[in-house]
Amino acid sequence: MKIFIPVILIAGLGLILSGFQKPAVRPNIILILADDLGYGELGCYGQDKIKTPNLDRLARSGMRFTQYYSGNTVCAPSRCALLTGKHTGHSDIRDNYEMGGFPDQEERGQLPMKPDQFTMAHMLKNQGYRTAVVGKWGLGMPTNEGSPKNAGFDFFYGYACQKQAHNYYPSHLWKNDQWDTLRNGYFSPHQKFEGTAEMLNAELIKQHYTRTDYAPDMMRKEALGFIKNNKQPYFLYYAIPMPHLGLQIPVEELEQYKDLPDTPYTGNRQYLPHHRPRAAYAAMVSRLDQEVGIILDEVRKSGQEKNTLILFMSDNGATIPGIGGADTRFFKSNSNLRGYKTELYEGAIRVPCLASWPGKIKPGTVNHSVIAAWDWLPTLSKITASSVRSDLDGISLTPALLKNKLLSPDRYLYWEYASAGGIRALRKGDWKLLWLTKTKEGQLYNLKNDIGETKNVISEQTEITNQLLALMKSAHTPSRIPAWNKYE
Repeated sequence: MKIFIPVILIAGLGLILSGFQKPAVRPNIILILADDLGYGELGCYGQDKIKTPNLDRLARSGMRFTQYYSGNTVCAPSRCALLTGKHTGHSDIRDNYEMGGFPDQEERGQLPMKPDQFTMAHMLKNQGYRTAVVGKWGLGMPTNEGSPKNAGFDFFYGYACQKQAHNYYPSHLWKNDQWDTLRNGYFSPHQKFEGTAEMLNAELIKQHYTRTDYAPDMMRKEALGFIKNNKQPYFLYYAIPMPHLGLQIPVEELEQYKDLPDTPYTGNRQYLPHHRPRAAYAAMVSRLDQEVGIILDEVRKSGQEKNTLILFMSDNGATIPGIGGADTRFFKSNSNLRGYKTELYEGAIRVPCLASWPGKIKPGTVNHSVIAAWDWLPTLSKITASSVRSDLDGISLTPALLKNKLLSPDRYLYWEYASAGGIRALRKGDWKLLWLTKTKEGQLYNLKNDIGETKNVISEQTEITNQLLALMKSAHTPSRIPAWNKYE
């Protein structure tokens, strides 16, 4: 008779055991999340104006996914889906929901994620991992139930509130539940230049729109410290805020893009002015790349390269052209995909995704499986033989990661975004349905033949449309926020 040792399921009801034996060596896990990075903004995805040598190196060392989807089209719900393994038909946070304002005295963060949400940090912590989140949180404040600590993280450093992250020279960041004062002082991250565009220059930018402590420098220092100081298996969720606006980068870093044609931006479409907005945006993507390179080098120096799984992805597609001076059309930031952040077209939710694990993931592989952010929790569960909840929407990607298999296209992926009257999208196989819940209007695209979503064939495909609508209806459960259920 076999005797099984009882397992204490700490994270609440609904957990199931996914493996009875721990792996011989549990890998360190570093999950790097970029902010508003478009599908076409890396060299390994076809970018030819912006330099990203470190991320291109990461792609060569492991796997590049071509059909990876973010959790949502804006920050908070995308991050919730990533951490909890649930799409936005089931997850706790389904849209950005602001609780305060931009000034320090009005900092309230976003709607707190409820502490009963089982996250990948809970899962790995239960397996003996040391867990940290460095960067942008956006799912509550350290002082309320949405604290990173309640989400399973032992350590937090960075922006608690997404609005604070609009400024790369903030007055403060947060270290666990403590306010960490920086040498900056508060200034508004949304200003218009009171003068003509021709008057803008480097000195004015340095004088009025920068300060002393650059937040990415501070956060990188904490991320490196976490890697250096942990001998036990660790999980680092490094949520780098770049290249999210505003356009703020040390002026000397513009030099690498001195040959880009440019026109000054006065701040008339939100965020902060800049005398060379195209160069600034490109330099911010390159700074993101540099931050990743420093992390890769630190892992190598630690001697843990072969025992470290590194994942890289974006929380949603590139921002709308012109907002904040970001010329994402000039850079073809979303490649040949339609749409931008705040929509549910491909450009809003199909994003770069890279994975590297020397000796486990074959170098230089490209995988075309249709996968999503909510797949990473069950994937890490499989890799670490961890217990997970039974109500997840994701699947394990280990056959794709470790054997480069093409995963079955039969499953569906689902998104909903309550803003703009309610938009929903569902992909199954080659078909993708977008549905405007307020007006009951739909758009149907065959992505195999029409990756740019240019031809709406809904009138020609009644049967397919009805099938996808039925799946869409079943994918949605009521939310705790009435406004998110307005157009059910």
